[in-house]
Amino acid sequence: MPVSMTIRDVPDETRDELAARAARAGQSLQEYVRTQLVELAAKPSADELWSRVQARVRTTGTRLSAAQILEARDHDRTT
Repeated sequence: MPVSMTIRDVPDETRDELAARAARAGQSLQEYVRTQLVELAAKPSADELWSRVQARVRTTGTRLSAAQILEARDHDRTT
């Protein structure tokens, strides 16, 4: 069930920038900010992402060096 939120003390410059972005997207400020909040909440935090990476490394036992990763990346670009 959706809830209403109030955000206080938003700087004028921030509100103006968000309103401009909303207008460019063809949305109201409310629609634009709601969409941004939903997208933000759907993404894992940096801590959650790092925990997932660590769990995957522990599970798979994979340990690639940065050089190996770059080499694989560059190989994929040339093929």
